[in-house]
Amino acid sequence: MPDPKLKNVFEAILKYGHDEDFAPRVDDQFKSTQAPAGSREKLEVMAERIRMGHPLWHSDDRADYSGLTGAVRPRD
Repeated sequence: MPDPKLKNVFEAILKYGHDEDFAPRVDDQFKSTQAPAGSREKLEVMAERIRMGHPLWHSDDRADYSGLTGAVRPRD
């Protein structure tokens, strides 16, 4: 049974030695992001989700790169 006192998965691992029973918390602070996969912004969002005890993935997160323009660097 999940321990409601544990704030995030790291606390669960420290207390029990594993994360098998940890249940991420979904509340009004768990929001989707349009940050593209692999971007610094997306990594920061995911890190904050873990700190907050939320699931890592949100069903409404950006799923593709449509509409984005990438920077092209000239070759040396």
